Amino acid sequence: MPEVAVNNVKGAVTALAAMGIFATHDVVVKVLGAEYSAFQIVFFAALLSFPIVSVILLADAREASLKPRHPWWVLLRTICTTITGVAAFYAFSILPLAQVYVILFSSPLLITILAIPILGETVRLRRWAAVIAGLVGVLVVMRPGQADLSLGHLAALVAAICGATASVIVRRIGQDERSVVLLLYPMVGNVIAMGVALPFVYRPMPLGDLGLLGIIAIFGLAASYLVILAYRAGEAVIVAPMQYSQILWATGYGYLLFAETPDGPTILGAGIIIASGIYIVLREGRAGTSANRPVLLTRSRAEAVTPRASLLLRVLPRSGR
Repeated sequence: MPEVAVNNVKGAVTALAAMGIFATHDVVVKVLGAEYSAFQIVFFAALLSFPIVSVILLADAREASLKPRHPWWVLLRTICTTITGVAAFYAFSILPLAQVYVILFSSPLLITILAIPILGETVRLRRWAAVIAGLVGVLVVMRPGQADLSLGHLAALVAAICGATASVIVRRIGQDERSVVLLLYPMVGNVIAMGVALPFVYRPMPLGDLGLLGIIAIFGLAASYLVILAYRAGEAVIVAPMQYSQILWATGYGYLLFAETPDGPTILGAGIIIASGIYIVLREGRAGTSANRPVLLTRSRAEAVTPRASLLLRVLPRSGR
């Protein structure tokens, strides 16, 4: 088998493992969400992620300044990332896992749209058709007027929009801005914002639940690291679609642990959104089609508490390959 094919298989399998860990991470979020506010979960998960991320940053002595070169873009990204975390965690706590994933899968469609004003990306007819089809898929899942839409549906959609915005901002300023700024500011923003809300929602947590918060932090970082290894091994057009395997994990976990079974509209909408997202990835992978490749270079799902894999990639040594 050619080396490229072997590397692509390695990248795909590694990405599948990462998505399995991410899905398990989200199951823990859902379990804790039944007892605690999303603000409290995000606060402690972000706080517990700090030591590991700090060690990673200390190993990268190239960049020391914490002053942003693009303060307004960094502020907007920090706000979007903070909203993404609490909105996604809230959605996981009250909606079936599969429904949350399907709505979050709209992020590549939103990234494609936002890349036009923010990056100056040119989107031609075929990608526009894929975006429109994918957004129709979102409507199929949410069924406005036919099903009761909860705050959980709104939260998942807000998480998708804010996560996509944060991703495009990274593409806009990533070449100029220091990695330490892009990594630390959203984490600090999460801790400060959630810390302000914490006194109003705090419930004492037994040691076992604190341990689950630690699992959220560790699993999130471990999955991000596997995503990095996957993109180092395989081509982006092969690795990127592996994120959609999370719907299989969500379906299995939902059925076994929470007695959740996806209904017909959710399955149909998921098929439409996933097909649209894969088509956009394939189009971006073709030479001359996309000047910025915003979806392919996002490299992982929306940033919530765990730093983006694409940012960790900038500070981790190549020996991790």
